[in-house]
Amino acid sequence: MKKIKNITGYAFLLVMGTSFFSCKKDFDKINTDPIGVPEVTADKLLAPTLTNVLGANLIRNRTINNELMQVTVSTLDEVLEGRIYRYDIRRQLSDAMWNSWYSELTNIKDINIIASKQGAVNTSYQGISRIAEAWTMQLLTDSYGDVPYTEANQGKVGVLEPAFDKQKDIYMSLLNKLEEANTLLTAGQKIEAISDPVYNGDISKWRRFGNSLYLRLLLRISGKAEASAQAIAKIKEIVDTNPVKYPIMTDNTHTAKILWNGTNSSTAVYSSPFMVSVRPADFRASAIVDFFMNNLTSWEDPRINPTLGKNGVNRWSIAAGPAGYIGIPSAYPIGSGAPAKQAYFYSDAQSGNPTSLQTDAFTGVIMNVAEVDFILAEAAARGWINGTGENYYYKGVADGINYWMPALYPNGNDAAVRAYALKGDFNWNDALPLDNKTVGSDSKLEQIHLQKYYALFLVDFQQWFEYRRTGHPLLPKGANLLNGGKMPVRLYYPILAQSTNPTNYKNVLTAQGPDDVNTLMWWQKP
Repeated sequence: MKKIKNITGYAFLLVMGTSFFSCKKDFDKINTDPIGVPEVTADKLLAPTLTNVLGANLIRNRTINNELMQVTVSTLDEVLEGRIYRYDIRRQLSDAMWNSWYSELTNIKDINIIASKQGAVNTSYQGISRIAEAWTMQLLTDSYGDVPYTEANQGKVGVLEPAFDKQKDIYMSLLNKLEEANTLLTAGQKIEAISDPVYNGDISKWRRFGNSLYLRLLLRISGKAEASAQAIAKIKEIVDTNPVKYPIMTDNTHTAKILWNGTNSSTAVYSSPFMVSVRPADFRASAIVDFFMNNLTSWEDPRINPTLGKNGVNRWSIAAGPAGYIGIPSAYPIGSGAPAKQAYFYSDAQSGNPTSLQTDAFTGVIMNVAEVDFILAEAAARGWINGTGENYYYKGVADGINYWMPALYPNGNDAAVRAYALKGDFNWNDALPLDNKTVGSDSKLEQIHLQKYYALFLVDFQQWFEYRRTGHPLLPKGANLLNGGKMPVRLYYPILAQSTNPTNYKNVLTAQGPDDVNTLMWWQKP
């Protein structure tokens, strides 16, 4: 704002100063909130905060995760740079997610502050805020590595250049927050149902979500030598030793999601981010990759069966290409032009299309029960919890399909889903080795993570994170990948963070390593 320098400006200030006293009564009247709410409450912050985080996740799932993980591939002119599907990651790609997540973390922390005020304590909002913080901070640290945490979101108290915390310390803190959340939510204190777009005020389901997220984080660090014993012991405690104390998701009524309104409105409450932020032409522009598409076709997956969908369109709203339900290679030869486009996702505006994921109410998944099933399948296969992994595996397959098609496999692990897996030739084989990373080979982890890959469809960056942790599923590596054919293991720090926080940016490079997409973060190192 420009300073008032001329005489007219001083006259203006004089008039304002003298008129202030004569108009003070009127000013006070005008400046009083007519609704009678002098400050924001936790229930007013929760819904927009959760919706904004999820919306940002969905948009970048489409443009980053899906191209890295061979779900979709761009068929645009190859002279353009920044082809994510070729592992060509640009620095400016990082800014949007960083800004979105940190902005909402301010609101998440404010929910806890408000719910902790004397005379207005609400242990449920306190617990939910801890779960939301763990969810959002996990996304941040798993995308970038060491990030501001302890001093983050402290601008209003003068901390403008926050230090970067080590990923190990962030993870340990998030695990503690989820432990606290489980305790806080035990009381089941009521919240405003309308403030909760995920569970409509059902605190018991929030508790299940928090403990399921707990399992995700524990599994993520279970391969790290210095954290492995602690993580494995806690997984066993949650699942085998004390399941009553730590309830987890067991069916799709527990899946954490926000149901969009299912319309093509871009302004109505709970409109899909795909409708608000993605043009129909852009939504259908990318082709589906052969890895993603051809498995579904081979298995005769019900999610792509038109007769089980709506008006002849399958549940995942995939349009067949000229050659049918097949995909195209992700890393097609550079400079040759893209192959003929085959299968793709319908857009909302496509002529004659009765359904599309662009407006689908069910795309807003935060964490689903199928992911929990596959977490338990892996833990059992590794011998950490009771069982062999088989029952959890089949339940994961069933729950992953049941989320999208509630009439199918409502009983989880039963004869019907086993028959489906047998027919598709992905039935559980307990004789397989635990792990084998040779392309074309099979192992228990490959079986689990191939099915988990489809269960994580549209769930932020979880496919990418899990691939980085396990090397599964075994994605085909074309000869035309960049970055030496190596899957990027992190995003660059945003340009804004470098320019506004230069000292701490330099410090984090000394601690973590070069700001490069190939620099391993803490839990990725042995």
